[in-house]
Amino acid sequence: MHYRKLLVIFGIGIIACILEFGFHQNLWAQVLITIVGLILAISMTWEMIKTLRSGKYGVDLLAIMAILSTLAVSQYWASLIILLMLVGGDTLEDYAANKAGSELKALLEQAPEQAHLIQADGQLKDLQLDEVQINDLLLIKPGEQAPVDGRVTKGSGTFDESSLTGESKPVNKTVGSDLMSGSVNGDSPIEFRATKLAADSQYQKIIRLVQESQNQPAHFVRLADRYAVPFTLIAIIISGIAWIMTGDPNRFAQVLVVASPCPLILAAPIALVSGMSRTSRNGIIVKSGTAIEKMALLKTIFFDKTGTITTGELSFDEVQPVAPLSADELLQYAASAEQQSNHVLAVSLIHSYHGKLLTPENLSEKTAQGVSATINGHQVKAGRIEFVDPDQHLVTDQPTIYVALDGHYAGKITFVDQIRHEAASTIAHLKKLQINNLSMLTGDNQATAQAVAQQVGLTQVQAELLPEDKIDALKSCPDNQRPMGMVGDGVNDAPSLAVADVGIAMGAKGSTAASESADVVILKDDLSRLERAIIISRETMVIAKQAVLIGIFICTALMLIAAFGIIPTIIGALLQEVIDTVSILWSLRARRGVTQFN
Repeated sequence: MHYRKLLVIFGIGIIACILEFGFHQNLWAQVLITIVGLILAISMTWEMIKTLRSGKYGVDLLAIMAILSTLAVSQYWASLIILLMLVGGDTLEDYAANKAGSELKALLEQAPEQAHLIQADGQLKDLQLDEVQINDLLLIKPGEQAPVDGRVTKGSGTFDESSLTGESKPVNKTVGSDLMSGSVNGDSPIEFRATKLAADSQYQKIIRLVQESQNQPAHFVRLADRYAVPFTLIAIIISGIAWIMTGDPNRFAQVLVVASPCPLILAAPIALVSGMSRTSRNGIIVKSGTAIEKMALLKTIFFDKTGTITTGELSFDEVQPVAPLSADELLQYAASAEQQSNHVLAVSLIHSYHGKLLTPENLSEKTAQGVSATINGHQVKAGRIEFVDPDQHLVTDQPTIYVALDGHYAGKITFVDQIRHEAASTIAHLKKLQINNLSMLTGDNQATAQAVAQQVGLTQVQAELLPEDKIDALKSCPDNQRPMGMVGDGVNDAPSLAVADVGIAMGAKGSTAASESADVVILKDDLSRLERAIIISRETMVIAKQAVLIGIFICTALMLIAAFGIIPTIIGALLQEVIDTVSILWSLRARRGVTQFN
């Protein structure tokens, strides 16, 4: 739109040049430029009125006054230059925003479109993504993207997950490894079984988040408002004094033409879009510029425990066999019996066990109770104690798989939710960033929550909370400790993420509900990305403010010079482009920032 408008104004300028300098029709050139200038001034006035009605302040008044004042004193060529500069600035903003958002758009352009289904006879059949069903056996050829989320069933190789997580290092995948849709296969064909539909898979979820972030433009209303009114008043005062002191209305126009509003209109939003682009390259999706502004000012952060401070995946804690069975034998029998079960503890056992699996016979599973099978001639049961050996009365607070061999209790395997290896360092780094109000909100019991908090350096813990209790805790945060953020990953965290000033979702394995409720989504399963997101937000805000202030200082200096009649009207109009270019180029520094991350 702005590009077309720029071409129209440029074309009219050429026609006016031909009329004045080719046919010496000065009057017609002035009339043509005046008509175009008035039309655009009226259009800008209407936009300004709508802005004021919405309760916001703008600096369009300066642009309108500059156009009208130059037309009033017959400096119509200066008016044309101002028009070219204003529309050219808008066009440059469009270009900069598109360039800054190129990493986000790349996700949309590279989305997988088909999947290779392995049929019962071994032949391949190409399907559209929406035709893929859960448990379909699929093939990924070398160089192709995983079409849906799944689990490797045959083959091994490396996958590039950089577009999903921001991690440039290839990830090795073997039988049993989880695949994320959108990850790119290396040089080996891989067979895998779909675990999610295309609409629920990681890549499509990211695309929805990207589209949502693009549909929420990076308006920097508050920063612009902060400077718009005083800047406009300064410009009017300087230009008015210059007119009164000299009695020359040209002096009024000369001051206003250098009072460029573009640093306020363009620079800050471009910096925010650039910052959003930088976060996306680091495996973080920020849905709006407002989220960046709030995140840069965070004073308090609440953390969920499971899936946020901890990995959310259970692993071995203790293996307690009954003699003469050894720990290795107990694990082998239990894992062999559980290898086809989808129960969360069975899946955790298979993921944690790296020994040889035996072939089960006569395998059967009782829902929510356990499995039984014949393995090496022994009858094996694994599951709940009531299923395995009802005569035993064992009580534990930990997730546990009990095992019986040939009708006799053989031992138990307990599991624990592992604390993220980066959790303690992340908490320590947040404190170095002067975010000292750090608290855990969890539905887990007080003893477990306290133990986890102590290990990662959190001193404030609220345990045994229902989702509504978490919301109450967030709402009770004092005003002097806000903005406050909430970090979570589960469906039960979605309401809290929506209530928080900044909702931050661990999206790699988290629920879709949590990701859609959040303002920020960390795509890589790495809590340290939270620290990275805050640093990027702070640096983006610093650059945005610098860009605005640099533009204002240059404008103010030029206005003072123009007040003495040193800068001709046309030259002043041309200097607008210098101011705009400096401010916008400074804003684009937010694409790279200052801190270099590993």
